Amino acid sequence: MSEKLNILVVEDEPNLRDALCLAIECAGHRVMGAADGPQALRMIERNTGDHALNLVITDLRMQPMDGLTLLREIRSREAALPVLLMTAFGDVEKAVAAMRAGACDFLLKPFEPDVLLAHIDRYAAQVVTPADMVAEDARTRQVLGLVSRVAKSEATVLLTGESGTGKEVFARYIHQQSVRAGKPFVAINCAAIPDNLLEATLFGYEKGAFTGAATAQAGKFEQADGGTLLLDEISEMPLALQAKLLRVLQEREVERVGGKKPVPLDIRVLATSNRDMEAEARAGRFREDLYYRLNVFPIAIPSLRDRPGDIVPLARHFLAACAAAQGRVLKLGDSAAAILAGHDWPGNVRELENTMQRASILAAGERVEDEHIVLGGQRTPMRALGEAPPAPSAAAPQPAANDAPPNATPDAPLRVRSVRDMERDLILETLAAVGGSRKKAIEKLGISERTLRYKLARYKADGLLREG
Repeated sequence: MSEKLNILVVEDEPNLRDALCLAIECAGHRVMGAADGPQALRMIERNTGDHALNLVITDLRMQPMDGLTLLREIRSREAALPVLLMTAFGDVEKAVAAMRAGACDFLLKPFEPDVLLAHIDRYAAQVVTPADMVAEDARTRQVLGLVSRVAKSEATVLLTGESGTGKEVFARYIHQQSVRAGKPFVAINCAAIPDNLLEATLFGYEKGAFTGAATAQAGKFEQADGGTLLLDEISEMPLALQAKLLRVLQEREVERVGGKKPVPLDIRVLATSNRDMEAEARAGRFREDLYYRLNVFPIAIPSLRDRPGDIVPLARHFLAACAAAQGRVLKLGDSAAAILAGHDWPGNVRELENTMQRASILAAGERVEDEHIVLGGQRTPMRALGEAPPAPSAAAPQPAANDAPPNATPDAPLRVRSVRDMERDLILETLAAVGGSRKKAIEKLGISERTLRYKLARYKADGLLREG
């Protein structure tokens, strides 16, 4: 997105706070840092109107107020403000409790800057303007026309298309062009939240509803009251929960987990899926009655390869945004444009945006040429945020400052593999070892089919995986 966001980073470790703020600032956003929870709450109160925050990113383990307490305080004051948690591996249980308390997601330390920025793009309360909607291809113009017309109505919209095509961008555009534009836009990724958390996250819960429910918490439906709720990747919702969702959509009221009093709702519901929803309903993997309730106004978003007229204009759009964030002006060379136009973009618009971000970094001059275009999901090496530098080995002698290891290039960047990198490699290597059999991969990895499907969809969206 080209829009500048207002982001607050809450981290009590100064070096990591500075690194996070720098990464976010380099991406073109406005960022503030707070050393603890009380300071963060004061900053949230002060920043209103045009300076209102789009996202809070907070560490979980802090003093005198930990991230979970801060989250609850934010929820009581700014129910629609998204909060993203950062946590170490040993605090995963607390992170799960934070998801129950209304956190949009959590980042497991260490993580790389591009992972952080991807989460910001997904969860920040962004405004999508007509200038963001690049529609040079005839197919995209047709879709945008449908989107603009349905935005003025109250109809439930089901947006379908491959991962990375921009379904959520279109959903945000529908909200911004509707009469609800001044009210909350709340998005929840049904594939990213564990099954046992999804119900409480959607519907909220009362105090004592389950272990760890120390206070009552409004769910996403209540947070979106008066505005729009986006059910992202709705096809990944468990069947048992689909029946409860159907009742909420029919009755326009929600009952919290452990509660007895229905809460009336005034919301518009949008949903997305990267699957053929009609086929899912026929196969019994999705409730047919819920499908028809959601499919009031279906809109299919074409893949980027099916709207080739958008490729180069989108590339220029993303390049301009990346360059502006760096205080530069960059132009796209003809040779680079030809390479982009000839690529099939398995990761769709998301892959193209990542490609142009890398190109803007690699281009030292005023033009992006073919040598700056890196395709196939390769990334510029960088150290993970929140990861300590590797300790020198006691067994190996350390080179002098002016020595270089064999075959090294001057100023070659180093990158320590993050947990997410290792997880991705393990999943893809296991899948290759069993000849692509997802059933065998699930058995070897010890994960659910739903988790594997979600992980592979993410890798494909990032251009790291092609369907064969």
